[in-house]
Order: sequence, then structure tokens, then C-alpha cells
Amino acid sequence: MGKPPVTVERWEGLECAAQLDVVLPMYKEIWVEPPYCEGIKEIADFVDRFAQEVRLPRARLVVARCGGLPVGYAFGYPLPPDTGWWKAMEEEMTAEFAAETGERTLGIVELAVRAKWRRQGVAARLHAHLQEGLGIERVTLAMRPEPEAAPAHAAYAAWGYRQIGSWRPADGEPASHIMLLTLPVPAHGAGR
Repeated sequence: MGKPPVTVERWEGLECAAQLDVVLPMYKEIWVEPPYCEGIKEIADFVDRFAQEVRLPRARLVVARCGGLPVGYAFGYPLPPDTGWWKAMEEEMTAEFAAETGERTLGIVELAVRAKWRRQGVAARLHAHLQEGLGIERVTLAMRPEPEAAPAHAAYAAWGYRQIGSWRPADGEPASHIMLLTLPVPAHGAGR
């Protein structure tokens, strides 16, 4: 007998906050693994950050389940006009590129799948459900550099992401690659 099908649920805004008890056990399990090796401080930082970010306009959380068991999650939000996302990069972006409206770019803050369910399309489904119906032009995320995060880099490259720069946190954490996916412009009259 095979595994039950994977289902995906989505919440928006403050509804996301009520799902912390579902997300936190997955966060603790997934991000403790190398190369991330997160500990008590990083987990506490995640909880604090999540509590703030669910308040942002159009914040979204998606959770994948297999037979009721949470197996992965993704969280993000459209970058607000006053975002510091692009300013944090080592490379300078043009004003036109960095201009945000709250509807232009989805920033993915978290995308993670429990080990047993990796390489089965779960991350791709989470990624698709997170951006579905937002009407955005592009998606961005930060990730560890290769070779540490080689499987994630391979997945994002397959989905069409390209590296556009990097962040070097001030507190001595490793640099992150900033990735960008430009979405196809929908054809006029599509779906009619």
C-alpha cells in the first residue's frame, strides 16, 4: 500500500499565526540539520520574526501534509514599498529594479520539507501554492551558497531562479545568495 496523497493548505495574514504550533516542530527538525545547524537562539529568532511577519499585508503560509502529518511548509509575503530587502544586498540595484509596490515581488522567507519527503515534488507544490493568485511579477529568496546547499540550488535553478547578488549579515553569519525568479507575463485574454 502506497503513501497517502500530499495535500496543501494555505492561510493568509494573521491566520498564519495560529499555525505556529504546526510549523515550529518542522522548523526545529529541518533547520537543525547541516548545513544550517540552528540552535535555541535561531529558533527563538524565527518565532519572533514569524510573529512580526504574519502582520505584513498579504503574508501567506502553506503547509503540505501526508495523511494528516505535516511534511513541509513555505512562508512569504509580497515585499512592501518600504522594504529593506534589496538594500541589504552587497550589490547595488537600480531604483527601477528595487521599486516595490506591495504587489510586485513575493519574498519567500521559509521553504522547507522534512527529510523523508524530499525529492518528491513537495517543495515545488509548496512554492506554487505560495504564489498562486497573487498576481506578482517575480519571486525572490535568500539561500546558503553552494556547495552547502547544493540540493536547494539545483531545485531553484530547475524552477528558473538565477542568482542576482548576496547578503552578508553583520553578525558574522554566512553570506546568503539572493535568488530571483521572473514570472511569465500572462497573455491578455488568457482563460477566457
